[in-house]
Amino acid sequence: MAFFERLFGRKDEAAALYRAIVERARAEHWYVTGGVADTIDGRFDMIAAILSIVLLRVEAEPGAEAFGVALAERFVDDMDPQLREIGIGDIVVGKHVGKMMSMLGGRLGAYRDGLTSGSIDRALLRNLYRDAHPGDAALAHVRGRLMTLHAALAKTPLDALKAGQLP
Repeated sequence: MAFFERLFGRKDEAAALYRAIVERARAEHWYVTGGVADTIDGRFDMIAAILSIVLLRVEAEPGAEAFGVALAERFVDDMDPQLREIGIGDIVVGKHVGKMMSMLGGRLGAYRDGLTSGSIDRALLRNLYRDAHPGDAALAHVRGRLMTLHAALAKTPLDALKAGQLP
């Protein structure tokens, strides 16, 4: 199998899960009850938060590295046309996508550290709310939903995730 066939095959393998992540990130409760900004940046941040939690689950699965890469590639494939749609020109799209991948990497580290320490609040405040405290109830709502997702993902088989079944 040629390189590009393997590459696109992997991306296709991650398509259902990525669609489920984006659908979950679009849920109204994040923006109304959770106080996430209902803006392009806020929606990006919400997708990145859920994607990070899912990627951490995939990372914990032995032998699933290629699937994690494919899922991240799906993210890039989604962000590229979004940038073009809001007027970012062809010449600088790559730079912006690279910045978004760096931001995703930073979020992965922040959520990983938060989950390890027992509190994702710092990661949420910095990465989801961009250092603007949304209020205790909003923070608790998002924290609770993401921690519930994290716990449910730990019990979800990788094949179910690949099929786009987010718990």
